[in-house]
Amino acid sequence: MEPLTDRQIRSSFVNCTKGEASRLRLPLDFAALPWEDLDFLGWVDPGAPLRAHLVLPREDGPLGISLRVPATGRTSAVKSSLCQICLTGHASSGVTLLAAPLAGSRGREGNTVGTYICADLACSLYIRGKRQPRLRAGRQEESLTVDERIERTMTHLNAFVDKVAAG
Repeated sequence: MEPLTDRQIRSSFVNCTKGEASRLRLPLDFAALPWEDLDFLGWVDPGAPLRAHLVLPREDGPLGISLRVPATGRTSAVKSSLCQICLTGHASSGVTLLAAPLAGSRGREGNTVGTYICADLACSLYIRGKRQPRLRAGRQEESLTVDERIERTMTHLNAFVDKVAAG
């Protein structure tokens, strides 16, 4: 992913107001992000931990969506969950349901769409082996190359983001 500026990120959001986009906080490590290893930018807002954000590169410029993170509840130490975006297995607390208000009038009416995704939004790093989930058997052995896994991940993520953007 090509590095993005603060302004590019804030102007990319399709499912929140300009005021909300201007108030969101960028990741704490924004200046040190490993852009070359990212297929998309995803983070939990450090100033509002029940909010998360995704920004994807698109041909016509970056596209951002704002998400809601559910309040944490009790999780099981023995259960595992699978990210629907990158297919990485995690201990149950490593995957969370993120809900995105739809863009436009349907979103203002309260309509949302959700997906289960890595709680730290680091799918790009998991599929490259740069980060390991706490669950020992988090990444199953696959015959796909890293490039094929990246393509699969982006197909899943783009399908989700398209649902949000279509409103």
